[in-house]
Amino acid sequence: MLAKDFRLRHEKDIAKTLKSKAGAFDTACGVKVVKNGLVASRFAVVVGTKVSKKAVDRNRIRRQYREIVRSMMKEIKPGFDVILLTAKPALELDYHQKEAKLRSTLHRAKLL
Repeated sequence: MLAKDFRLRHEKDIAKTLKSKAGAFDTACGVKVVKNGLVASRFAVVVGTKVSKKAVDRNRIRRQYREIVRSMMKEIKPGFDVILLTAKPALELDYHQKEAKLRSTLHRAKLL
């Protein structure tokens, strides 16, 4: 589970990050990034109903991406707010494929 210090929870912070033009995208996931001026990077994972109508599937994808982010926290640059947006192809990917795609997306966003 992602620690509270690393979660992006407030609506104003999420709205500010979504308005940002900085980011990187892949077929299964994408990230929107903005500097936050804090010592830690904070994350939010968005899995919409367009990905799957079933809450079970959406929650599973959300949990997997949070765990991937948690395992990579030492490699991720501090001081950013990041929103991880998912797409429908994330349903067909297994955990290791999601990890590889997210790693390449974060690398393109210059967060690794």
